[in-house]
Amino acid sequence: MRVVPASAEHFPAILALNEAAVHYLSPLDAGRLAALHQQAAWHTVLLDGELALAFLLAFAPGASYDSPNYRWFADRYRDFLYVDRVVVSEARRHAGLGSLLYRELFAHARNSGFARVVCEYDLDPPNPASAAFHRRLGFREVGRQRAATTGKLVSMQDCALAVRASEG
Repeated sequence: MRVVPASAEHFPAILALNEAAVHYLSPLDAGRLAALHQQAAWHTVLLDGELALAFLLAFAPGASYDSPNYRWFADRYRDFLYVDRVVVSEARRHAGLGSLLYRELFAHARNSGFARVVCEYDLDPPNPASAAFHRRLGFREVGRQRAATTGKLVSMQDCALAVRASEG
């Protein structure tokens, strides 16, 4: 297995993964995915051979991304990477693939000088698997927000990145 930068050739698999988990995410079509990909600070796919098993899409400050959750963080922080979505194939959940994607993201964030990685997950309707996953990675709640369009209540999460001793 390998983590590679996402490209247009991966878009059909990314769209299929997103659709399979759309009850936790916002829908994506090919045009929207292409636009988000262009703005993304980090967009990777985890491949087993040529089969896409997972992906992660993240944005840095200054993106023109219209997500209310991204905007919530942009209004409060100057220094962050926002995880818009991380999706692992249903057949491969609980195999450590999400953790692998986050480790890659954390390394990139540190190397790029970001102080934190932020995200949100659903509280209403509840997503206890995502809550437990993010807690294990060191995320903590820094706020809550209810989406005007869907009524979902989300937990706004922050994971401060430790400064390496050699940087110190």
